Amino acid sequence: MAAGGGGGGGGSGGLFAGFRALGRYSGHVPHVLRYHGRHREFYVATAVGRSVHTYNVKKLGIVAVTDRMLIFASYGDVFHAVARNKEVVHTYKGHKARIHLLQPFGDHVISVDVANVLIVWDIQSEEEYLQVVFDKATFAVSAILHPSTYLNKILLGSEQGGLQLWNIRSNKLLYSFPGWGLGVTTLEQAPAVDVVAVGLVSGHIIVHNIKFDETLMKFQQDWGPITAISFRTDGHPVMAAGSPVGHIALWDLEEKKLISQMRNAHSTAIAGMSFVPGEPLLITNGADNAIRVWIFDGPGGTGRVLRSRMGHSAPPTKIRYHGQNGEQILSAGQDGTLQSFSTVHERFNKSLGRGSINKKKSKKKGLQHDTMALPPITAFASEVAHQSDWDGIVACHQGYITCTTWNYQKTSMGIHKLRPEEFSKNKPVDIYATAVDITSCGNFAVIGMSTGRVDVYNMQSGLHRGCYGKERAHEGSIRGLAVDGLNQLTITAGSEGLIKFWKFKTKDLVHSVDLPSSPSGILLHRDSGILGIAFDDFSISVFDIETRKIVRKFSGHHGRINDMTFSPDGRWLITSSMDCTIKTWDLPSGCLIDCFLLDSAAVSLTMSPTGDFLATAHVDDLGIYLWSNRSLYSLVSLRPLPADYEPSMVILPGTCPLEDVDVAEGEETCDEMIEYDSPEQLGEQLVTLSSLPESRWKNLLNLDIIKKKNKPREPPKVPTSAPFFIPTVPGLIPRYAAPEQENDAQSKVVNIGVLAQKSDFYIHLEEALRTNKYAAPLNMLKDLGPSNIEIELRSLAPEGGGSVEVMLSFLRMIGMMLNKKYNFELAQAYLALYLKLHLKIVSSEPSLLEEVSRLSTQLEETWIHLRTLFNQSLCVLTYMKSALL
Repeated sequence: MAAGGGGGGGGSGGLFAGFRALGRYSGHVPHVLRYHGRHREFYVATAVGRSVHTYNVKKLGIVAVTDRMLIFASYGDVFHAVARNKEVVHTYKGHKARIHLLQPFGDHVISVDVANVLIVWDIQSEEEYLQVVFDKATFAVSAILHPSTYLNKILLGSEQGGLQLWNIRSNKLLYSFPGWGLGVTTLEQAPAVDVVAVGLVSGHIIVHNIKFDETLMKFQQDWGPITAISFRTDGHPVMAAGSPVGHIALWDLEEKKLISQMRNAHSTAIAGMSFVPGEPLLITNGADNAIRVWIFDGPGGTGRVLRSRMGHSAPPTKIRYHGQNGEQILSAGQDGTLQSFSTVHERFNKSLGRGSINKKKSKKKGLQHDTMALPPITAFASEVAHQSDWDGIVACHQGYITCTTWNYQKTSMGIHKLRPEEFSKNKPVDIYATAVDITSCGNFAVIGMSTGRVDVYNMQSGLHRGCYGKERAHEGSIRGLAVDGLNQLTITAGSEGLIKFWKFKTKDLVHSVDLPSSPSGILLHRDSGILGIAFDDFSISVFDIETRKIVRKFSGHHGRINDMTFSPDGRWLITSSMDCTIKTWDLPSGCLIDCFLLDSAAVSLTMSPTGDFLATAHVDDLGIYLWSNRSLYSLVSLRPLPADYEPSMVILPGTCPLEDVDVAEGEETCDEMIEYDSPEQLGEQLVTLSSLPESRWKNLLNLDIIKKKNKPREPPKVPTSAPFFIPTVPGLIPRYAAPEQENDAQSKVVNIGVLAQKSDFYIHLEEALRTNKYAAPLNMLKDLGPSNIEIELRSLAPEGGGSVEVMLSFLRMIGMMLNKKYNFELAQAYLALYLKLHLKIVSSEPSLLEEVSRLSTQLEETWIHLRTLFNQSLCVLTYMKSALL
């Protein structure tokens, strides 16, 4: 198939990275159906933009098939062989013009370009096996087919109407069929050998025997050229033919007559059509971004939709997240439909349908002749509260005064048509709705008109509940409106340059603010009360609705601002403009912290309520693109960008989720991304605590009580056959013990040092007595648990195998900790346990007593300093509480 090349995407190394695309399913290129022998399942591949999608026919879900079957996809004058859905294994270059036909042919593949050059390629070596140039005036190749059982032969169709049968191996023209004087659009092999169906530009279908050059039967459709042909192989002699208007005709080959018509199978031309071998299933795809599986199980021979995947057939114009879980995105498109796309899985997607003045009449007239269809939606608002009780979405349409309600639970248009009573019978030409909002409770809808009028309607009953102002709220048209989270204020913006604050219930005007320029739109973050205002001069202002003052002003866009969105916490304002940039403004600092450039402008964007994704919709693009918030999982610099910052071009993400591969490179090159390493102590005058958990030091004085409580009721039983364990050294940090070396020549002389073994902590304290460096024994003590700490301190006494000098060394280590004022709580706990264990020895030794008295003075000075700081802080807090309350 001739399809777009492999997709890609990425981030700018800044705040957002390309993740994946939603709502893209099919393009104008015919699909390819293939059977996987090991999986015993059929797969269908479609071309979508620069990507190739593979779906399983059973569930029509996008899958990654791990096999060596190749998909050939072309773009321009190059085509690739793709394996495992993501790996380009071969690239074929040699054409001078755009390739429009591809035909796999055993160990070879045949490609034809628009310059009428046919090349046969060896798949593995990527070398040209044969090249044939046709005269475009006499035989312009328009279709290609490998007839079944015809070894090394291909059948070519031309725009002039003739057919040619070629032997590729010998490079010979075997036979020329005169044709029917009309251009050939498609060729399809019939279930019978030697029989081929030929589709013509006139709408004729010729079933022809190429062995005897004999026409077996002839059919005609009145819908234009034949775009696709397929035959049923499950026992029914039926042929299906597609048309440019989206209709499908089903022909009975035995009785040579039309069985039925499947009208409006697609809203655009039928690009590809194929029956699943041996099953009553027909797969169709078209440029309307839809792929459908039809089943023929009913009377009359017509098919019904069994499964389908469809997105917008025209670019979306407005997208918004629905609900608070961040899993559904509502999207309104130029095709007049309102759809819901799931960020979790495609099976949760919903289509709420097209807007219609009268749904019953629209169903009778059909899609093509529907005069009741409403124009595309320009703005909408949704709320999940009470959406199971009544309609939870309100939308206004392009150039239309009536606003419609929609029901998300029923996935259909709602029951109410909201418009002023004076226009209930006659429809004005130049008055239309421009802005809508729905209250957080889901009970009321607020609608602004192009005349400056603002009305309130009840969502449950659809009744009019009043309007703002005597006749109208603003002199100019309404550019935006919002209701706060508690239904206290309604904020309206008019094109005359005013923002007005109204009481929601009484409809009284509270405040009015003159703006420096005409606003193009407003957006309210209900949780924080921050209002974003976009102006016609491409600037942005941030307004605080509590103080009713402009608190931030931003400028930097060079085109019309299309949309704005806030981050869930209200810290960031993200804007998109016609200058093809998306900028992120940090509200607390008032600076631009991120900016990236795209090849097409974003017409709408919305931030997930959970803050994990940014969703964008773009000019002339059918998809919705997700960008992951890298600040949630990576180290991202949020420093202000310089004034002369030039944003880099970013490619839109593809359908498959992308890995953030550019993080490591960005961290190496950017000096702002250096991770901060906190010092052990911020300042010498500060008292610094250790980072050890309380369980290591808090219960040192109560170890004897804890041991009594935890004393086992009965001694532990030795297991009969103890399992094998690698011996470890006792301690909190597990370390394996070194294997003991067996000494065959055992000495009978007893080593006295073994009986009085010194611990590592004891040895380090002895060394510190000479060097006056106590870091090593302190770190060793910090790694021990409470029981081991008590054992080490007990062994310092002379009766435990220690000495007075080592006890003195321990006290000097505590003095060093108090001098430097770090590990402060450890010094208190260790000293308390030391005094508890060795109080009698300390009182009888003058050197120890002198050192303890020096430590007492240090402790008293430190506590006086701390108490002074605590008292100052308490005084300030008491004053603040008494002054403000």
